[in-house]
Amino acid sequence: MFLTLLLQAPAGGITQFLFPVAIAAVVYFFMIRPQQKRAATARKFRESLTKGATVVTIGGLHGKVVDVHEESVIIEVDRGTRLKFDRSAIAREVTPAAKAPVTTP
Repeated sequence: MFLTLLLQAPAGGITQFLFPVAIAAVVYFFMIRPQQKRAATARKFRESLTKGATVVTIGGLHGKVVDVHEESVIIEVDRGTRLKFDRSAIAREVTPAAKAPVTTP
């Protein structure tokens, strides 16, 4: 039924081009632009990695950054156990949570 309505619509005019332009604008503002912002934020974070930061990799491995190279970082996951990862494998930095005071009734 919708197809028959579209076929009966008059051809030509600006409305013919308005719908595809509107769809492209919606796709850009709701899908492409937010993804570009997330990618830029992740790139800035990975460039700002420093020694001593506690991080989590994309695979979920927790560790402390002990050495930073141009394309990779070395993470200490346990005493004496160091692993080398690409910078792109670092997902986020973990901030130490403040311990809540223990109250006894």
